[in-house]
Amino acid sequence: MKLKDFKLVIVLLISIFSFSQNNLKGVVTNADNQPLANVEVYNKTTSTKMTSNAKGEFIVLNTFSGKNVLVFFLYGYTILEKEIDATAQNGSLKIKLDIIATNLSEVVVIQQKQKAFALNKLKDIEETAIYAGKKTEVVSVENLTANKATNNARQIYGQVVGLTINESNDGGLQLSIGGRGLNPNRTSNFNTRQNNYDISADVLGYPESYYATPTEALESIQIIRGAASLQYGTQFGGLVNFNIKKPSLQPVEIITRTTLGSNNLFTNFTSLSGTNKKFSYYSFYNYKQGDGFRPNSQFDSKTFFANLNYQFTENTSLHFDYTHFDYLAQQPGGLTDVMFSQDPTQSNRSRNWFKVDWNLFALRFKHHFEHNADFSLQLFGLDASRKAIGYRSNRVSNADTPGSVRDLILGDFVNWGAEARYLKRYDFFGNTNAFLIGAKYYQAKNSGIQGPGSSGSGPDFNIANTEFPTYANQSEYTFPNVNVSIFGENIFRVSSSFSITPGFRYEKIKTQAEGYFREVRTDLAGNVIYDELENENNIKERNFLLLGIGLSYKMDSGVEVYGNVSQNYRSVTFNDIRTVNASAAISENITDEKGYTSDIGIRGKILNKVSFDANVYGLYYNDKIGEYLTQVANAASLVRYRDNIGTAFTYGFESLIDWNIGKTLFLDKEDFIWNLFSNVAITDSKYLKSDVANVEGNKVEFVPNYNVKLGTGIGYKNFLTSLQFSYVSSQFTNAENNKTDVNDNTYGIFGEIPAYNVVDFSASYKWKNFKLEAGVNNVLNNWYFTRRATGYPGPGIIPSEPRVIYTTLEIKF
Repeated sequence: MKLKDFKLVIVLLISIFSFSQNNLKGVVTNADNQPLANVEVYNKTTSTKMTSNAKGEFIVLNTFSGKNVLVFFLYGYTILEKEIDATAQNGSLKIKLDIIATNLSEVVVIQQKQKAFALNKLKDIEETAIYAGKKTEVVSVENLTANKATNNARQIYGQVVGLTINESNDGGLQLSIGGRGLNPNRTSNFNTRQNNYDISADVLGYPESYYATPTEALESIQIIRGAASLQYGTQFGGLVNFNIKKPSLQPVEIITRTTLGSNNLFTNFTSLSGTNKKFSYYSFYNYKQGDGFRPNSQFDSKTFFANLNYQFTENTSLHFDYTHFDYLAQQPGGLTDVMFSQDPTQSNRSRNWFKVDWNLFALRFKHHFEHNADFSLQLFGLDASRKAIGYRSNRVSNADTPGSVRDLILGDFVNWGAEARYLKRYDFFGNTNAFLIGAKYYQAKNSGIQGPGSSGSGPDFNIANTEFPTYANQSEYTFPNVNVSIFGENIFRVSSSFSITPGFRYEKIKTQAEGYFREVRTDLAGNVIYDELENENNIKERNFLLLGIGLSYKMDSGVEVYGNVSQNYRSVTFNDIRTVNASAAISENITDEKGYTSDIGIRGKILNKVSFDANVYGLYYNDKIGEYLTQVANAASLVRYRDNIGTAFTYGFESLIDWNIGKTLFLDKEDFIWNLFSNVAITDSKYLKSDVANVEGNKVEFVPNYNVKLGTGIGYKNFLTSLQFSYVSSQFTNAENNKTDVNDNTYGIFGEIPAYNVVDFSASYKWKNFKLEAGVNNVLNNWYFTRRATGYPGPGIIPSEPRVIYTTLEIKF
C-alpha cells in the first residue's frame, strides 16, 4: 500500500468513529455573584474532571451528546449536582454555589470529597502531563485514618495494588516500596518526585531515595506504573509523586500535630500557610526522635520545607520550593535465622551509624496560553550527602570487636536539572485532542569515598587513615553524569469514547566513574592475602529511543477499559560500578537493564457506590541485575557476586474494589460512613534464561504470589475509625531461590522471606479546632520480617516492628 493510500485509510477510519462533540463552558460564582476559583467540576457521565480558573470559568471537554451529570465541589460550599443536556445547551452555564452556614462533621467532609473526586485515578490531562490509557492511582491523604506521624506505609499505601514494602523501625525516615518483582530498597525502582521534581540521590546513577516527604504534609500521592517511563524517566516501576498541601486561603493558618508513641517516640509537625492577594505560602517543620524496639536503634531527624508562590496574572505563576532534611540513626544490624528465632529484639552491633543531609531546590514557572495551551518550566537541584559507618561482615553472627576498624562510606550528591513541557489541546474531526512535547537536561557530579572508620563507638564520620593505614582509602571516585532527553505523547480521540495515546522518549546518557579502588582480601584469621590498587576511568555513553502506546475506551456508564505497553530501561548505578567489600564483588561486564511493561484493565464506578480497578500486567526484564554467591579469584571464601543474571518475566492480576456500604444501606444517614475495600494482587514470575547455574526456571526475587490487603473505615459525625488486615505470602530474596536454613547462625542474608500477616487499627475524633488521633500498629503483635539486607542496615534479617501504640493531638489556629 502506498503512503498516500495509507493516510487516506486512517482519515476514513477516524471519520467513521468520530461524531460531533460539545464542549460545555460556564462560570461558577457565589451568592453575591463573585467568581469562585479552584471549583472541582466532575462529569459523572464521562468520568472526567476539571477546575475553574481565577475568574470562575471552566470548560467541560468531550461531553456526550445528550445528558451529562455534572458535580460542582468547593470546600466550604454545598455540593451541586446538575444534569445538563449538552446538545440543547446554548450559551454559557451559570452556576451558583451556596456557602455552608454551619461546620460540617468530619464524616460529611469526607463524603463530599469522595463524591466530588469519584474515581481514585488521575485525569487524562493534568496541567502539562498526559495520563490517558495508563495505570494510575491516587492516594488522597486527607481521607486516611492512619499513623501519618511515622509514615506507616502499610496503611498509607493500603489501597495501592501489588506493592511490596521494606519495613523499618526508624519512624518512617525512609520509604522503601517496590512491586512486580522490583526490589523495594529505598524505592530505587521508581522515579521518585516531590511536587513533580526529582528527589532521589541521582536519577540515573543512584536512584535511591533517602528522603521521604512527611505524610502529614501531603495532600496526595500519585503512582503511575511502568508506562510513566516515557514522560518521567526510564525506571521499570514507574513514577511516585508526592504532592504537598496547597496554601490556606486565609491570611495565616497554623496547624501543629504532636505524637507520642511506643519506644519513646516523639514527633512534632507544625505548618504555617496563607494567602495575601497574589502571594501565597506553605511551610512546615517536622521533628522526630525515638529509640526503636531493639537496642542500638535510636534516631533523630529534622525536616523543613518552604513553598512560595506568586500569581502574576490568572494565567501566569511562579513557584519556589526549598526542602532541608537531616537525620542521624543508629543501626542495630541484621540477624541470622537462628538469632531471629531466639530473640528478634537482640542486636550485636553497637557501632553502626547512618547520617543523611538533604537539600532540595525547585523553581517552577507556569503559563496558560489563550489558545488553549499550557507551558511549564521547572528548574531543580540537589545538594546532599549520606554517611555510613559500622561493622558489616557477611558473617552476621560475628560479634563486633570494640576498638577494631569500622567500614566508612561517604557519598556526596550534587546535581541539577531543567524540565520544560508544552501541552496543546486542539480539535480534530470534532474531537478535542492533546499534544505534549517536553525536554529534560540533567547534570550531576557526585563523589564517593570508602575507607577505614575510627575505632570508637560513636557517629564519627572522619576517615581514619592514620589509625588504620593498612585499610587506607579503599576507593575514591567521582561520578560525572549528563543526561538529555526529549519526550512526547499525543491523545488521539477517535471518538468521544475511544482514544489512542502513542508516545516516545529519546535518551542520551553519559555516565562516568573516575577514581581508584584498592582491593584487600584477608583469610579467615584476618591476615591480608591480597592487596592491589587499580585506577579506573569508566565512561558509558548510550543513545536510545523508548516507544509506547496507551488505549482507553470509556463507556456511557463511566466505566473505562484501558491498556498500554511501554519500553523501559534502567542504567547501572554507582554501586553496580564499584563498591569495595571483602565479601562482595562486581562483574567487569555488568551492563544496563532493558525490557518493557504492559497493562490491560477496567476501572470505574457502579451506581456511585462501588468503585473498582482490575488489571492484568506483564513485566519483561532483560539483563536483570542481581547477586548470587560464587567463588572469585583472590577470595578466601564465597562472595556475593553482582552481575546481569538473565531474562525475567513477571505477570499477574491486580484488583481494588471499594464498596461504600453507607451509601448503599444507610442513605438517610448523612453523618454515618462505612467503606469496605479489597486489594488483591496475584503474581507469578520466572527466569526465562540465565547463564548463571541454578537460576533458569526459578522465580524472580521479591515476588510474593499473594499480596492482599482488606480494610474497612467506619465513622459517625466527627469520629472515624479504620481497620486493615495485610497478608503477604513468602518470597525469595535471590535468583538462586535458596531455601531458608532455619539452622543458619552465620549469615541470614539469603533465603526466603516467610509469609506474614499484620493488623492495623486507627481512630480519630475532631472537636472544633482540635483533633485527637490514636491507634495500634501490628495489633496481634506478630513477629516477622520483610527484608534480608546484604549491606546497611544489615547485613542479615531486619525484624519488623512488633505492636506499637501512638497518640496524636492536632490543633488548628
